[in-house]
Amino acid sequence: HFQTMLKTKLNVLTLRKEPLPTVIFHEPEAIELCTTTPLMKTRTHTGCKVTYLGKVSTTGMQFLSGCTEKPVIELWKKHTLAREDVYPANALLEIRPFQVWLHHLDLKGEATVHMDTFQVARIAYCTADHNVSPNIFAWVYREINDDLSYQMDCHAVECESKLEAKKLAHAMMEAFKKTFHSMKSDGRIHRNSSSEEVSHE
Repeated sequence: HFQTMLKTKLNVLTLRKEPLPTVIFHEPEAIELCTTTPLMKTRTHTGCKVTYLGKVSTTGMQFLSGCTEKPVIELWKKHTLAREDVYPANALLEIRPFQVWLHHLDLKGEATVHMDTFQVARIAYCTADHNVSPNIFAWVYREINDDLSYQMDCHAVECESKLEAKKLAHAMMEAFKKTFHSMKSDGRIHRNSSSEEVSHE
């Protein structure tokens, strides 16, 4: 009788223990998949759709009104010679407080892995006022070479409208202000160079 009772209890315990791994291990996996999969699918790039015209080296250290006019004309001429009747946007320009991101688009208009990054602290000048086209936004960037020498390059993009170009110029100005004030509070900009930075701004 004791052996029969023991066998019955063991069978009950065995039956109760078998489904437990299904409850413990499978349910959390199902919950995790439901929460993470949609987040990966909805990941997109933000920014203003533009047509990147390219870059050209520029000279001088004083960047005043009209300094981007000549390089922009050069880039615009190359662009108009190569362009077709309908030239779609080929990039997304995203301006942030410390960095400017230029996401290059493929033929389907989707962002690729290729991206150019510009440090806001190295941008010396930007403007949306150009005689050749009011839709062009341009900025002068200090590019550091491998041998630690540097060159000043003028980059330009064609926006969908004059208003979009103006918005980018305003966004760049705000990004520079935030970067400048952050660097100043962190002690990366000293008093003797602050006046120079303000003049650039």
